[in-house]
Amino acid sequence: MVIKGCIFDLDGVIVDTAKYHYQSWKRLAAELGFDFNEEVNERLKGISRMDSLNIVLSEGGVIVSEEEKVDLCFMKNEWYKEYIVDLDESELLPGVKKFIEQLRKDKIKIGLGSASRNAKSIIKGIGIDHLFEVMIDGNDVQKSKPDPEVFLRGSTGLNLDPKNIIVFEDSRKGLEAAISAEFIPVGVGIPELLPEANFHIQSFENLSIKQIITHLAK
Repeated sequence: MVIKGCIFDLDGVIVDTAKYHYQSWKRLAAELGFDFNEEVNERLKGISRMDSLNIVLSEGGVIVSEEEKVDLCFMKNEWYKEYIVDLDESELLPGVKKFIEQLRKDKIKIGLGSASRNAKSIIKGIGIDHLFEVMIDGNDVQKSKPDPEVFLRGSTGLNLDPKNIIVFEDSRKGLEAAISAEFIPVGVGIPELLPEANFHIQSFENLSIKQIITHLAK
C-alpha cells in the first residue's frame, strides 16, 4: 500500500465547528416554530447547506418557496459566521496539527475536502492554511457528498490517484463518497456510526501514518 496523499474533511475532523452548525440550525428551526435535535443534526453531516435545509424543513413540516429557501440558508449562514468569527488555533481537535505536520515531513501531500462554504476561511482563520497543497470546499463543487466530486477535485489538485490517498471523514456520506471513487476511507469517530470505513480513529493524538498503514494493510 503506497500512501502519497491525505484529504481531510473539516467539521469533526480538523475542528469542532459542527457544534456551531447545530446551534445555527436549531436557532433557525426555533424561528420557524419547531424544535431541532441532535439526532436530526447527525443526518446533516457532510452534505450541502441547501440539502441540510431541506431535511430541517421536512422535519418541521414547513413548506416554503425556493426563494425563501435561499433566504433561510443565508440567515443560517450569517448566524454561523457570527459564532465562528473569533476562531483560533485552540479550536483545532487534539493532535491533528501535529499529525498533518508530520505528514508533510514524510513528503505526503495534504488536501482539504469539505462541503462547507466557509471551510477555506476557517482554515485560514486558525492559521493552518500553509499546511495544505489544495483546499476544496462547497464553493468549488456542484454536487454534495455522497457524490465524490469534492474529493476528486482534491486528488486532481494534488496530482495523485485516489487509490493512493487516504480520506479522513466523520460522516457516513463522506465515507460513501470516498469509497465510490476508490479513495482509502478512514473514519474519525465512533466505529459503530461509521461502518463504511476501512479503519477508525477516535483522535489524531499520538497517531502516526505508519500505524494507519499497518492497520489498513491487515
